[in-house]
Amino acid sequence: MATEIERKFLVAGEYKHLAASNTRIKQGYLSSKPERSIRIRIVDDKGTITIKGKGNPSGMSRYEWEKEITINEANELFNICEPGIIDKTRYIIPEKSGLLFEVDEFFGENEGLTIAEIELPSEETSFTIPDWLGREVTGDVRYYNSMLKNKPFKNW
Repeated sequence: MATEIERKFLVAGEYKHLAASNTRIKQGYLSSKPERSIRIRIVDDKGTITIKGKGNPSGMSRYEWEKEITINEANELFNICEPGIIDKTRYIIPEKSGLLFEVDEFFGENEGLTIAEIELPSEETSFTIPDWLGREVTGDVRYYNSMLKNKPFKNW
């Protein structure tokens, strides 16, 4: 079973100059329930389908399964996704220990929200928290992309 272990933070400072790369992401959901979400994503010329399970009590770990699909398949599946598409640019920022921060700047209904997450090999893994990070929101389901499509940031 694949497990995703990550921590999430709001972004409170300048970070774009630190980015090694960035890419635009479009994603929709076939299911957006917190205990089981099914995501369709297009990044550049690649499509993926991802299934995520409910998070553990700390909110840091949850089941994740992902498979690459064709762009045509992804576009077909977007036609049956629940209402609400997530549109964002992802910036990849190296962390001192070799880990990577993924910083998502949201557009559309979620404009004004920027979240950084870091995937970890274990919940005990330590890393340097840079000064451009703000409050930690790990485990706060309001910041799950699957929830942002249902209750966009502009409506908070």
